[in-house]
Amino acid sequence: MSVITTPAPPLPVRGEHFRQAVSPMLSRLAAERATGVLLRESGSLYLSEGKVVHAESPRSPGLDVLLATGGILDSDGWREAVDTAGAGLRVGRFLVDSGRVARGALELCHSGALFDAAYFVLGPSSAPASFRYGAAHWLGPIRPVPVAAVEREARRRRDLLHRIWPDPATDEAPLVRAVGLDAPPVPARQGAVLGQVDGFRTAAEISRSLGRPAFHTLVDVRRLAAAGLISTARRGPAPAPPAPAGQASTIGCHTFRPALPFHPGPTRPGPSTIPPPPPPPLHRFPRPTASTTPRHHQSRSDHPAPLARTGSHRPTPAVRARSLHPPPGTSPRSSPGTRTVRHRP
Repeated sequence: MSVITTPAPPLPVRGEHFRQAVSPMLSRLAAERATGVLLRESGSLYLSEGKVVHAESPRSPGLDVLLATGGILDSDGWREAVDTAGAGLRVGRFLVDSGRVARGALELCHSGALFDAAYFVLGPSSAPASFRYGAAHWLGPIRPVPVAAVEREARRRRDLLHRIWPDPATDEAPLVRAVGLDAPPVPARQGAVLGQVDGFRTAAEISRSLGRPAFHTLVDVRRLAAAGLISTARRGPAPAPPAPAGQASTIGCHTFRPALPFHPGPTRPGPSTIPPPPPPPLHRFPRPTASTTPRHHQSRSDHPAPLARTGSHRPTPAVRARSLHPPPGTSPRSSPGTRTVRHRP
């Protein structure tokens, strides 16, 4: 009896992951001689009969930036060319035919912009790619490049960056200078990049600010990182704004509640709370009633109904004394129309 075993996968060698970084769909489209646009997470590639005619990526400066930086064409001339020949998909031919840009200069700048953007488009991606047949770019074909040449150049550039500095975090993260280190003299190109490092800008933003291809900026950034002059900025969570009075503020995983001003009020008794004793009643002076007003000051209208005379109803000596001797300055008949009633024992 024979046992069939699955052979172990080959060990990765240097640069193997770079060879597998290109899009498998691109090779199939080149074999089909397809025309359209390949859409990936980091940009797009335009094909015409299986060849790459243009590439775009938000991480790479466009052809207009390279032409303006080189002093070949200003922004007004580029905008005029796009408005005039953009609808007919012949902006490149218009620039050459109108004499604004020499054909050699246009091909050189366009080739640099194409390979620069294709490096990011063909990079590793976790999102699926798609192809739109028949789509064409408004720039028009200038100098088509075979797919094999674009893939080979993307692998070469990725391998070069890995040899300079193997950490790819410097390609996308904000960059910050080293603290407490005297910077040694660096070449002029690296010095221009180092002057743009402020803790917020990324390599793509620096390349756009300098008007250079993004790959050239990545080379300088990784060399500065290898020399220990720059690193990635580690940004912590932004401090939370102070919470208004009476609201809780959260820092990390802890919640802090500010002390509130004391406002006396009713206390709701809880299961482990003893209710406070009731407040003492307010002192009020008693209103004159039949029990507090002397007998000789009570009129018939104020006097309650007479009680039945029984043997147990006898006035006390104090009441008898007040009835027989009214206070000085008062008279039983001081109020006209009333009649004083006295109780005799």
